[in-house]
Amino acid sequence: VQLQAFGGGLVQAGGFLRLSCAASGLTFSRYHMGWFRRAPGKEREFVTAISTGAGITNYADSVKGRFTISRDNAKKMVYLQMNNLKPEDTAVYYCAANIAAPSNYAARYDHWGQGTLVTVSS
Repeated sequence: VQLQAFGGGLVQAGGFLRLSCAASGLTFSRYHMGWFRRAPGKEREFVTAISTGAGITNYADSVKGRFTISRDNAKKMVYLQMNNLKPEDTAVYYCAANIAAPSNYAARYDHWGQGTLVTVSS
């Protein structure tokens, strides 16, 4: 199983980025997908998750209304559209796959990508 996240970069506050995560080696449509992030010096935290059929989405309060998760099962891709970025969004963002539920608990995820760095300047 491989999850490869990409699309990170440097952006000014108020700007936007779209992260992508390409999955391989698993039956993608059977897995709920999540995005987590780890800011410098902080613990990893939940960002958002989406169910297998995209009917259920969960968001951390800190990103509600600014971030949108989506997926394309045919392409085995999951996306994170991030708008109105803030300096506190600076982190390494990880995508993860979970066969049980679109959970906000990292421990429930079976597979993890390598992460992509997002840096938001003020």
